[in-house]
Amino acid sequence: MATIAFIGTGNMGTGMAARLICAGHDLKIYNRTKEKAVPLEELGAVLVDTPALAAVGADVIFAMVGDDNASDVIWNGENGVLSADIKPGTLAIECSTLSYDWVKELSNTVQAKGLSYLDCPVTGMPPQAAAGELTLLIGGEDDVLEKAEPYLSPLCINHFHFGGVGAGTAYKLIVNLMGSVQIVACAEGILTAEKAGLNMDTVVEALSSGACASAQVKMNSPVMAAGGHDDNVLFSALWRLKDTDYGVKFADQMGTQRNLGIESLKQFQKLVDEGHKDSSGSKVIETMRS
Repeated sequence: MATIAFIGTGNMGTGMAARLICAGHDLKIYNRTKEKAVPLEELGAVLVDTPALAAVGADVIFAMVGDDNASDVIWNGENGVLSADIKPGTLAIECSTLSYDWVKELSNTVQAKGLSYLDCPVTGMPPQAAAGELTLLIGGEDDVLEKAEPYLSPLCINHFHFGGVGAGTAYKLIVNLMGSVQIVACAEGILTAEKAGLNMDTVVEALSSGACASAQVKMNSPVMAAGGHDDNVLFSALWRLKDTDYGVKFADQMGTQRNLGIESLKQFQKLVDEGHKDSSGSKVIETMRS
């Protein structure tokens, strides 16, 4: 079994790291907030004080952090991963949802240090991470992916290899931007149904089983109709705003129309600006009411 460094044990990273421990690997873990890593210590992981200490002696380095800035710190910071003496050929698997430009820059930096890089953002929520039921969206060379397969398989029920480095991130930004548009469209539809005086329980049931029943509609329409945007939040408005922003910027880079994305970005920006960054993204319906 391998020695694995896992950097970032938040809501998603905790479940992923636990899956690797249960698969028999030895984990060294780092998280900015140490208290969040205690459950993994209880499973046998070794908690260290810096990303560099986690990376020393590792065969594989996973990262799962919030945004470009956090990724830059854990890889390139004073005590970041790349400041450590790392074995040539070590796998670097970046699972965070990051901007396309940053992933390309980071991959060049990591590979220049002699590491093998995959961008591997994920789809799923914390319960899927804990159950090993994520879907992985992968960019990288075939031989690197083949080498990484034993460490990816405990995490997922499916994976898609979209092409070279950056391709997994490109797809993740596309699908996340589509999800943001769907959430805003769902809110608009729910508001219209309310004004029309429709039975909202029936509206939610019909939406969740009809032609518009995407995963985002199924997940958000009941909360939008009933409230409870601050209960058991699995994905906050702040992260939804970040993903929408990265997606709009990527679409702009590709020269495609992003009018719906821009409107969705405005709505999530308004939600965060009004002080609801820790609420569910479904709360966008409340800002749209006004």
